Amino acid sequence: MSPVKHLVSLDDISAEEVHALFERVDELLEARSSGKTVTPLRGKTLAMIFRKPSTRTRISFHVGMKELGGDSIILREDEIQIGRGETIADTARVLSRYVDGVMIRTFDPADVEGLARFGSIPVINGLTDLEHPCQVLTDLYTIRQRFPGGRGPEWTDCGIAYVGDGNNVANSWLLAAGKLGLRFSLAAPRAHPANPDIIRRARDLASASGAKIKIGNNPEEAVREAHVIYTDTWFSMGAEKERADRLSRFEGFQVNAGLLALADPEAIVMHCLPAHRGEEITDEVMDGPQSVVFDQAENRLHVQKGILVEVMANDPEEGMH
Repeated sequence: MSPVKHLVSLDDISAEEVHALFERVDELLEARSSGKTVTPLRGKTLAMIFRKPSTRTRISFHVGMKELGGDSIILREDEIQIGRGETIADTARVLSRYVDGVMIRTFDPADVEGLARFGSIPVINGLTDLEHPCQVLTDLYTIRQRFPGGRGPEWTDCGIAYVGDGNNVANSWLLAAGKLGLRFSLAAPRAHPANPDIIRRARDLASASGAKIKIGNNPEEAVREAHVIYTDTWFSMGAEKERADRLSRFEGFQVNAGLLALADPEAIVMHCLPAHRGEEITDEVMDGPQSVVFDQAENRLHVQKGILVEVMANDPEEGMH
C-alpha cells in the first residue's frame, strides 16, 4: 500500500486487509460495550463532502470521529466552491493543508479518484453512482456477526443472494465476493444489470479466490437455499422520475414471505436503507425475525470507526488501551 491509505474501491484492498479491519472493529466494539474510551484519532479532523443527501453516512462518520477522539466538519456542495466550479484537484490540495482526511459522498467516481490523486491525505468513498464500499464492508461484518460458525456455515461459506437493482451496492458486492471467495448470486432485471466492467473484474478475481459468482434474472433461483437475502431500493438517487417504468420492470423482484421461504430456514434478510416498504421489500419481512436491517444500520458506525482508524491514525494502536 502507498504511505497514504485510501478507501476508494473494494478493488483496492485485499482479503487480508478486510479481515484485519474486522478484527479492529471487534476491538472497538468491545471497548465501546465496556464503556472504555479509545482515542486513536485525538487531534484529527475529517472533512465530509456531501454532493448527495445522507442519513446513515453523515451521522455514523460524524459520531465515529467524536467517539475516536477526533472531530469532523460537514461540507455541502452548495457551501463550498466545488458547487461553483472549483476543480476537484484544487479542492484536494486545499483540504490537504487543513484537515487529516476526507470522506466524500458524490455521484461521479472521478470525484473520489481525483481527491485521492491530487491530495496528500486519506480519502474515503462514502458512496458514488458506481460503488458503495463502506456499506458492503458493513454488510460483510454483519454477516460475520450472524454466522460465526457452530451449527451454521462459517460466514465466508454463506450463500448470499442479491435481488434487485444492479446498482452501486450490487457492484461493490460483486467485488467483495470476488476478493473474499464468497458464494454470491445476483438477480437483476435485464434492463438494470450491474456494471459490465465490474462484472468482468469480479469474475477475474473469482478465478483467483475460488469465489462462485452467478448472475441472472431469476430471483427465485438466486435465493434458493441462500443464507443471506439482500435487497436495495429500486429508485437510487436521480432515478425517481422513472418510477412508473421501474415498478413494471421490477415486478417479481420483491423480497416477501414467499421468496424468503425458498431460502435456508435460518436465512437473514438485509437492506442497506432507505427502504421503500411495499416495493422492494414487505413490512412483514423487514420487521420480521429474520431481518437484520437495523443491526446492519448500526454497524455502519462500528465498521466506519474501524475504517477511520485504519486510514487516519498515525498509530492504530495508540489510544486503544
